[in-house]
Amino acid sequence: MSVQPLARLAGLLADPTRAAICLALLDGRAWTAAELAHHVGIVASTASEQLSRLVAGGLLVEERQGRHRYLRLAGPGTAALVEDMAAFAAESGSAPAPRNLRDSVRHSAEARARTCYDHLAGRLGVALADALLARGVVTEDTGLAVTAPGRAWLVSIGIDMDKMRRGSRPLVRSCLDWTERRPHLAGVLGTALRAHAMDAGWLEPIGTGRALRVTPPGADALHDLFGITLN
Repeated sequence: MSVQPLARLAGLLADPTRAAICLALLDGRAWTAAELAHHVGIVASTASEQLSRLVAGGLLVEERQGRHRYLRLAGPGTAALVEDMAAFAAESGSAPAPRNLRDSVRHSAEARARTCYDHLAGRLGVALADALLARGVVTEDTGLAVTAPGRAWLVSIGIDMDKMRRGSRPLVRSCLDWTERRPHLAGVLGTALRAHAMDAGWLEPIGTGRALRVTPPGADALHDLFGITLN
């Protein structure tokens, strides 16, 4: 394999502005170019140039609706790549410290509970992974997999993974959490858990970022169903 594709990819994410854009898009939504420019703190012309490079490099895809240009990550594989690199940066000590109180508050909220593209991350995501493994819903005996009793239990509480299947996505996979330095669950199961938690009102977004708040009914449900109590 040629080293050039790897070098080009590394070059795309080596720029702080482009890296910040990719991290913002880990919330799984499509953002307008103007929203991304405001979030990152750059002018529209600079954002347009950087976004075009990310699209050309295959990390982002764009959709146009009228005069608006919407950008999102190219897919779950891209999201996993960005999250894994963020985790590696945190593990190596190269992740930047919060710049101000606002950044510190946001980081604290994201560390507690956040979206990672289309699944849950932070302390909540890791706690869910631990709970499902402890209850035998998921097993690691021959590679990460959902057990037959586990699938039946998930359906019994309203989580039907068959509705979430898309293409060749794995049923469940491990995703290294960059704040906890431990795995949370991605794949079809991770998507189904996030969708159910949001639809049931267990979680709600905090502002426009990736951070999530556990609602009072959500705290009860997480404790009763999964034995989870977040401090």
